[in-house]
Amino acid sequence: MATVKITQTGSPIRRKQDQRATLIGLGLNKMHRTSELEDSPEVRGMIRKVQHMVSVEG
Repeated sequence: MATVKITQTGSPIRRKQDQRATLIGLGLNKMHRTSELEDSPEVRGMIRKVQHMVSVEG
């Protein structure tokens, strides 16, 4: 199955708790960390929720 590469580019400081939890769910917790996950509707929804703090490849 296809994968998507996600890199955290924004800080979770002064963000809502659910956005912080979404970053952790994506496997990100520090700046410039990268996570590679399967491309699924669930992952795409999580990316959309924190799109202002991540960059996506693939």
